[in-house]
Amino acid sequence: MNEPTTLYIIRHGKTMFNTIGRTQGWSDTPLTKEGEKTIHYLGLGLQETNFKEAYSSDSGRAMQTARIILQEHPNGADIPYATDSRIREWCFGSLDGGYDGELWGVVPRILAFKNYDDMMTNRISYKDLADAIIAADTANWAEPYEKIRERVWSGFEDIAHYREKNGGGNVMIVSHGLTISFLMSLIDNSLPMQIGLENGSVTKLIYENGKFTIDTVNDTHYIENGREIASNN
Repeated sequence: MNEPTTLYIIRHGKTMFNTIGRTQGWSDTPLTKEGEKTIHYLGLGLQETNFKEAYSSDSGRAMQTARIILQEHPNGADIPYATDSRIREWCFGSLDGGYDGELWGVVPRILAFKNYDDMMTNRISYKDLADAIIAADTANWAEPYEKIRERVWSGFEDIAHYREKNGGGNVMIVSHGLTISFLMSLIDNSLPMQIGLENGSVTKLIYENGKFTIDTVNDTHYIENGREIASNN
């Protein structure tokens, strides 16, 4: 009999750009020392979770996060690990690498809101956001909404379907804040935009017969458990 198929979707550890308030998207910076430490704690907190396989996006910060977690896991060397470019962050085009204030300054104005808070209060859609990023992008690199939707959904769905077809169980996936938030909206479109997912937080999804159910969102208790384990050793 199959086990339930459960995806443990982790936002990567805190990076240099996260720390200084720059938009990362497809650009990349490594985890800070503090970011590494938090992910070490997360790895300790996940030691007793039996993962059938592990994935991350192909961004350096996601791969670095996955490696640290697997290093802390007693079976880490035996857990199959692969990268998947479909679960990387959204591309912000010419706004990639700029300060967050540039992105969240221009996008609300394009959508005819006074500011970021006004925009979020009015609960814009992810399509609105994607369209506004394209309008703001002077390099023509940003992805259209339908392309983002197709790659993100197919990436996570293929991972979940493979695991269900092969007996179910737990899968570790390291991805990115906006991508994880967007995936949840595709599962339940009544959810608000979850911009504030914590670095190292776990969002847990159950997959059964082609359908996702959201179990927990932005869960940081594994980090806290790992911190406690480290302090007792």
